[in-house]
Amino acid sequence: MTWEEWEQLKSEAAQRSSASTRLNGLPPGGGTTGTGDLIVHDDELGKMGNTAYELRQKFGVDSDHARPSTFTASIDLFNDGLDTGAALTELHDAWNSQTKTLKDACAHISNHFDYTRAQHAKDQVSVATSMPVSTIDSYIK
Repeated sequence: MTWEEWEQLKSEAAQRSSASTRLNGLPPGGGTTGTGDLIVHDDELGKMGNTAYELRQKFGVDSDHARPSTFTASIDLFNDGLDTGAALTELHDAWNSQTKTLKDACAHISNHFDYTRAQHAKDQVSVATSMPVSTIDSYIK
């Protein structure tokens, strides 16, 4: 391979790389507006946070319907000397563990939206208060 071929291959690879690293396939510069600005709507963040919280609450109730009877059945089967009792206890414990993990994830998402809303509000206040209102502002600083 000659030096020129090597340089040509490097150039082609760089072109392919820059063309393929676009967020979600959008053209450079952003989405439909072309500005690339991130727009946050407080009400939408609130709705998503509430949805995550409601999902956590509903899943917590719905996932617990069979837990008591499953546990009782596993104990009864185990006490009767059946191996399925131990297996059912393992299933019961695994289900509780996975349920807790999913509920924790929903709570984390909900909390993150609450935090994001609060932080965005603080950022908005910071931006608004740091912008000079008039030439008097320059004399105060």
